[in-house]
Amino acid sequence: MNRDWVLLHLREAQEELVTIVNELESSQDYDEADFVVAMAHLYNHINTAWNSRNAELDETSIKTNFYLWRDFPNDISMG
Repeated sequence: MNRDWVLLHLREAQEELVTIVNELESSQDYDEADFVVAMAHLYNHINTAWNSRNAELDETSIKTNFYLWRDFPNDISMG
């Protein structure tokens, strides 16, 4: 597993999650449009952490797989 890469994405996700919670608790101006953007950012990092955890990381791989890695994982059962 690429621990540094996974940690980078999980830390970004953690930061976004904290921001979402803080905004929802403190701001009446935080609306659904803001929430959609924030959740997309959160999922991007969580999904990338999972989907690319064992990938060979180089500039070409990262560029080539950017959209693939951020998709919801197909190897985790939610049921």
